[in-house]
Amino acid sequence: MGRILFIIFLIVPIIEIGLFIMLGEAIGLWPTLLGVIATALIGSMVIRLQGSSLIEEIRTTSASGIMPAKQLASGMMIGIAGALLLTPGYFTDTIGFLLLVPKIRNLIYEEIKKRISVVATSSSFEAGFGANQNEREMPQKRKLDEDIVDLDPKNWRND
Repeated sequence: MGRILFIIFLIVPIIEIGLFIMLGEAIGLWPTLLGVIATALIGSMVIRLQGSSLIEEIRTTSASGIMPAKQLASGMMIGIAGALLLTPGYFTDTIGFLLLVPKIRNLIYEEIKKRISVVATSSSFEAGFGANQNEREMPQKRKLDEDIVDLDPKNWRND
């Protein structure tokens, strides 16, 4: 994983610098810089709109007792898109705008879902785990110890 990050942090700036030089020669300095500012502004507006609707979708899904895994993953990808769009550069802007396309986010989510196994540890979101009922791994219910007696707070005292 460290090598991949190293390569990304090495290659992406080189790509950005190359694109700035090529675009600057083609359309000039000021239009190139204006384009960077415009993509950041447009991206932030789109993120705000998609984020608001996504938060409502997460609330609705959670209220129905289903784990909003897909919506949370979309939220994460929208956050990454926001960071990429605020980073100056056309390459990062392109990736950021691609992450704002719902179909692309769905494809990425499906790929990630194939590689990750979710195990339920509480019953609060049991309905949302696993692709179907048979794939769910539910926690075992703990048997009560017969030697333990639960008392209401009004029935016990510390002396």
